[in-house]
Amino acid sequence: MPTKTPNALLHGTLDALILKTLTAGPRHGYAIAASIEGASGQTVVVEEGSLYPALYRMERRGWLEAEWGESELGRRAKLYRLTRQGRAQLAAETETWRQFSAGVSKILLARPAFAPSASARK
Repeated sequence: MPTKTPNALLHGTLDALILKTLTAGPRHGYAIAASIEGASGQTVVVEEGSLYPALYRMERRGWLEAEWGESELGRRAKLYRLTRQGRAQLAAETETWRQFSAGVSKILLARPAFAPSASARK
């Protein structure tokens, strides 16, 4: 069973994950979190304490628009929609992620380098 992602790792990617999720269309907060968790095989867990501040922040930045509507259960819910600025931000964050993850992978997945002995370094 996959280990849950620590919040520290999620923090830097949550905006991009939310933006990507909303490319499928408007969703309310719970549906956004459920989609991310489902798509990641429950590896990425999005807690309310991280999700809603991120949604509000992205709305203030103009990346999302929100309006009151109905959830799939017929309940009143705030639905979030991606804006043109949000699509541009997603493209930028996706490229940044590609570069960052490639760099980290070069380090973490590299074969151990030959380490000279202490006497050889003198």
